[in-house]
Amino acid sequence: MPLELLEEQNKKTAGAETLEPERSGSAGQTVWIDLDNSPHVPFFRPIIQQLQARGYNVLLTARDCFQVCGLAEQVHLDCKPIGKHYGKHRIMKLLGLVIRSAQLLPSALRARPVLAVSHGSRSQLVAATLLRIPTLQIADYEFAKIWAIVRPNWSMTPAMIPNDAIKLSADRILKYPGIKEDVYVPSFQPQEGIRQELGIAESEILVTMRPPASEAHYHNPDSDKLFQASIAYLANIPEVRMVVLPRTPKQGHEIAAKWPELHSSRKLLIPEIVLDGLNLIWHSDLVISGGGTMNREAAALGIPVYSVFRGAIGAVDKYLAANGRMVLLESPAELATKLSVRRRHRIAHHSAAEQTTLETVTNHIANLAGMSSRSKPA
Repeated sequence: MPLELLEEQNKKTAGAETLEPERSGSAGQTVWIDLDNSPHVPFFRPIIQQLQARGYNVLLTARDCFQVCGLAEQVHLDCKPIGKHYGKHRIMKLLGLVIRSAQLLPSALRARPVLAVSHGSRSQLVAATLLRIPTLQIADYEFAKIWAIVRPNWSMTPAMIPNDAIKLSADRILKYPGIKEDVYVPSFQPQEGIRQELGIAESEILVTMRPPASEAHYHNPDSDKLFQASIAYLANIPEVRMVVLPRTPKQGHEIAAKWPELHSSRKLLIPEIVLDGLNLIWHSDLVISGGGTMNREAAALGIPVYSVFRGAIGAVDKYLAANGRMVLLESPAELATKLSVRRRHRIAHHSAAEQTTLETVTNHIANLAGMSSRSKPA
């Protein structure tokens, strides 16, 4: 499919923080969004709503893993589950990529989307490339290896990530202001009752914890050691209750087995139901996570957050740390000196009046989709 028109337009708008939304050519056109991991559900929800308000249809597919489908159902997103996770072994990852890419083809063929959008879905990228559908991949961690086989037509990243960290020519890189969590956190409204639901008193210190992504290609075993040291450290503080949100059921079983006394006494809780992550973070006193979205959600909400991620630190986390919005822990010894374990005085959360990040991201998608539909041969 010819992309010259899209490339010329992007040369004019690359790096811009705000764009005029594309209005013409949208009625009845379909944008394909693939939910590949749990953070993609809250991220894409307001984008989908805005695209539909502009007249676009949305084909929404989802990989059935990491509670993606449960979270989508919770927020009333009508998605089609396709494929699953095949584990951390490299051969199985490759096999899973091939299988899911093939599984996505029939839905895409029927919907005939003008643009395929994801936040790092390899299988959508392969399937869309095979069908000659223009692709936009959104990314906020420059060290993720997601384009080993094929590359997207376009990439979109936070403005603080330098273009030379993205394996595309500069005229195919779009930017948005802030961090990806700024797309949906401004519209968050806290709900009371989650502490009671978990059996945690207001007088207790609620620490929400997210283990490292042990199955990710960028995983560093030092992250596991630091996470385990954090649990051991917090276990000795009487008023602390830990709520651990495993990335997979297997990870949850391993954590429960490693700390059976903490688990049986409910000093360490592993919820059995899907929780509203933002609401849990808001009602927490601090957050400790092995990197990724939960860290940045806490930072966006102004909650004290500590990262135990020990892989290559991306530009977004460096930005948050430099601005005092996140603490990067480097060793177990730093737990005693950097970790502030105390009750947080919660004040009312007010939705931000501006939705600059959401508007910019949606405008980029709408502009590419509108131009892509016009570039199709009659």
